[in-house]
Amino acid sequence: MKFRVSITRRKGLRDPEGVATLRALTDLDYREVTEVHFGRIITVEMTGDDPVAARTEVVEMCERLLANPVIEDYVVELVE
Repeated sequence: MKFRVSITRRKGLRDPEGVATLRALTDLDYREVTEVHFGRIITVEMTGDDPVAARTEVVEMCERLLANPVIEDYVVELVE
């Protein structure tokens, strides 16, 4: 089984990469862009036959290591 974990900074928290990229895009005359936010995608492949149990483990991985639950939100999706 393959899971996609999408991690983003929580709303309301500063995103320095996004701010710098927005500034650069504006300098390049992309004036329509109003916000840029960075995140990351992690792919986790697992063995097993129970997608519910596997997803539960991936959520646990996010809470313990993959994401910082204080400043980041995440979404876990089964890909296959």
